[in-house]
Amino acid sequence: METVDSKQTKSRNVRMKLPILGEEELDIDAELKKFETEQMAALGLEAGKEHWRDDNPNTFTGQQRAHTTVLISGLTMAHDLFLQGALRGLGYKTKAIDVPDNSALTFGKEFGNRGQCNPTYFTVGNLVKYLAYLRDEQKIPVKDIVENHVFITAGACGPCRFGTYVTEYRKALRDSGFEGFRVMLFQQQGGLKQATGDEQGLKMNPKFFITVLKSILIGDVLNMVGYRIRPYEVVPGSTNQALEASKKLIHDAFADPKGKSLLWALIQTRRNLMNVKVDRTLVKPKVSIIGEFWAMTTEGDGNYGLQKFLEAEGAECDIQPVTAWILFMIWEQTWDTQQRMVLRGEDTARKGLAGKDVRKKLAMLWLAKHAIKGTFYGLGHIMGLHDVHLADMDTVAQTAAPFYNNHLRGGEGHMEVGKLVLNIAKAKATMTLSVKPFGCMPSAGVSDGVQSIITEKYPQGIFCAIETNGDGAVNVYSRVQMMLFKARLAAKAEYKAALEETGLTVEEMRAYLAKKRWRGSSLFYPRHGKVASMAANLAHHIADDIKKTRTAKIIDFGKRVLARRVGQSEHAAQAQTEPRATATAN
Repeated sequence: METVDSKQTKSRNVRMKLPILGEEELDIDAELKKFETEQMAALGLEAGKEHWRDDNPNTFTGQQRAHTTVLISGLTMAHDLFLQGALRGLGYKTKAIDVPDNSALTFGKEFGNRGQCNPTYFTVGNLVKYLAYLRDEQKIPVKDIVENHVFITAGACGPCRFGTYVTEYRKALRDSGFEGFRVMLFQQQGGLKQATGDEQGLKMNPKFFITVLKSILIGDVLNMVGYRIRPYEVVPGSTNQALEASKKLIHDAFADPKGKSLLWALIQTRRNLMNVKVDRTLVKPKVSIIGEFWAMTTEGDGNYGLQKFLEAEGAECDIQPVTAWILFMIWEQTWDTQQRMVLRGEDTARKGLAGKDVRKKLAMLWLAKHAIKGTFYGLGHIMGLHDVHLADMDTVAQTAAPFYNNHLRGGEGHMEVGKLVLNIAKAKATMTLSVKPFGCMPSAGVSDGVQSIITEKYPQGIFCAIETNGDGAVNVYSRVQMMLFKARLAAKAEYKAALEETGLTVEEMRAYLAKKRWRGSSLFYPRHGKVASMAANLAHHIADDIKKTRTAKIIDFGKRVLARRVGQSEHAAQAQTEPRATATAN
């Protein structure tokens, strides 16, 4: 007896033929195979053809240094400008390309592959746009452009198209008439891929890394203090004027280290920013911008000018510094080492510990982390960035662990999850805005998947995830405005509750700030308490100043420092024991 399943199996094994009136039966499979063969022949895809391979032209030697211009782009305007100055001060011809705009997107879509993510089109198109400008407007021959320029960008691997960026660059350069143009990668893991044999074009010595790191840290500090001041400025545009003047001073100091003092430029930056008049009694929601690294960092059309839009809508932006990404990479190395050090045997894999001194490696990573943090805080105090705390990566990892496995890598990893939980649980922000390119696999999977669990567990949190694709600004602005409405109400409620709790009035706060030179300055920022908005924290801060004696204030400061150190010690102890517990459980 034949069953239904057996009949279906037989029917699948029978070649499909359709009867045609007046003719013999048509063998569909044979006709399709014939059609496929004909089309492959017409397109030149016959058997034996080799696939296209990336020749990876990246030779940059010391002999080429004198006539080669290093092109850089991809971070904020301040970072790119300071990197330009830093490399010029080291003896390199350097040019920072402008922030990508919609015309760069057009170039990217014209010469790039289909289905790429937003950052690819913008960054690839931005390079092609600049080279086309040199060729068409400056009338520089293509041969000279190729021979006398090199582009340095970031690269990485993992579950993301970020790993194919460099190939997309070279494909677009070839199709736009700049075949052979050199694109070099700073790898998230593995350093800079460059020429071997001859003297290297970039001298990767300690002086190079320290100078580049210094420019990144100073860029972070300047951006963060600017975003703190601008929403509360009394004279519109005064903050940007101070920032532009400061950027020039810092750039020139980097570019001419023998003739100009960088320390003096940083001190003058503090003076420039302190001259900006502010009114911090204005109630504004604090919006933390997280998400995919490029989308949340760029300041142009790549994210619809999101930072400017938020400030125009009456919000204060809480941005993520590049320093946090550097600390995350150090955390990754520390975490992987701690996981491998408890294995029964040493392995020889890329991250293996065979032949390595584990204690020395962990000590060096610990030293690097604290050196970066200490330098950041030191630069912040000089430039006017006070009461700021870089994220503790162990805390972020432990916070995210119940929702997102710390072993998973790609994009921001678990950081986006941990940041949202901490923003809500610790009242670090009124609203959290996650920005990622359309179709970004690591970030979209987190924002649209895991974060929904977070918002269910913390219903009081205001979370908005948006995607950018270059042409959906109206839709994005509309969604952000709807969530900002809730954030404004939450900030006003916090402020009202703070005034009632402290017994202060707005007039009393303004009178107090007018009398206190430091408290009323643009560089003063109230310490964070149990509320998110700056105005509410200011009310609590002023109330403490009025009610407490100098001795009580000193005691409270000591308690805060002690509590912070105890917390860091507990996190460090937990980080040391966690790998062993994990290995035992496995």
